[in-house]
Amino acid sequence: MKKAKETAEAVPATAPIKIKIGGKEREFDIDNPVLPDWIEDNKLTAGGYPYDKKMKSEDYEKELEGLQIELVKAQAWLQTTGKRVMALFEGRDAAGKGGTIFVLRQYMNPRTARNVALPKPTPTEAGQWYYQRYVDHFPTSGEFVTFDRSWYNRAGVEPVMGFCTPEQHEKFLDETPHFERMISNEGIHFFKFWLNIGRETQLERFHDRRWSPLKNWKFSPIDIAGVSKWDDYTKARDQMIESTHKEFSPWIVVRANDKRRARLAVIQRILLSLPYDGRDLDAVGKPDKKIIGEGPEFLKD
Repeated sequence: MKKAKETAEAVPATAPIKIKIGGKEREFDIDNPVLPDWIEDNKLTAGGYPYDKKMKSEDYEKELEGLQIELVKAQAWLQTTGKRVMALFEGRDAAGKGGTIFVLRQYMNPRTARNVALPKPTPTEAGQWYYQRYVDHFPTSGEFVTFDRSWYNRAGVEPVMGFCTPEQHEKFLDETPHFERMISNEGIHFFKFWLNIGRETQLERFHDRRWSPLKNWKFSPIDIAGVSKWDDYTKARDQMIESTHKEFSPWIVVRANDKRRARLAVIQRILLSLPYDGRDLDAVGKPDKKIIGEGPEFLKD
C-alpha cells in the first residue's frame, strides 16, 4: 500500500474520462488503483485478438532464445558483407514498441546495433527538411538500426494532436513513398512494423504504467489526452497505411495484445527476410498468420 501511495504522489492526478467501447459508455479513472472488470476481462481479446490466453512463458523463452541466436548470426553476416538493416516500429501508445526493440537487440553487439528514439525537434531541426533529422541516423555499412517511432509521427500523433497542419500531413502522405523508394533503391533491408492493439489492452497498459513504481516514468499527460481520440488515431492509422503501403516498403502489421507472440513474430519476419549465412529455418520457425500480415487488408481481417 505504501508503494501505491508513493506512486500516486509521483504522478499528477487526472480527471476521470468517459469513453464509448462496444456501444457502451464507460468511465475510466486512471487514478483508481483498481482496474475495472470491463477492462480486465477484455484486455487480451480486445479488438478481435485471435487468442484468449497469453503464450506460456516457458514456450516463449525457449523460442526467443533460438531466435536471438539467429539474430547474432545475422549481425555477423551484416559485418562480413556490409549489408544494412533498418526497422521502424510504430503503433499506438503502449503498443509494446520499446519492449520488442529491447528483445530484438538484447544480445546483439551494441556497437553496430543502434536504437534511435528522437525527442521533439529542436528549433534548428524544425526549420529543416522534415526527413533530415531521421536521415542523420540511417545505418552505415554493417549496421542494424531500429527506430522507436520515426518520421511517421507526422501521420499519427502530429495530425491528431494538432502538432502539424492539414497541408503538412497531406504533403507527408504524398511524399513519403518517394522517400522510401530511395531507401529501397539504396539496398537497405527496410522494415516497417505497425504493432496493433485493442482499446482495453491499451487502457490496461496505461493503468499498469500509472501504478507501477518501475514504469510510472513512462506515463504522461499525452497518454490520457489520446484516450478520448481513439477513433481519430484509427482514422489516421488507416489513412497512413493506405497511402504508404507499397511493394518496396510494405507495412507489416502485428497483432500485439500478447507481447510475447508479437515479439516472436517481429523477429521471425526479420530473420526470414535476411539471407544470412548459417540460417537455421527450424529455429526461426513459421509465421503465425493469425498474428502477422501486411497492409490494410490484414487490419480489416
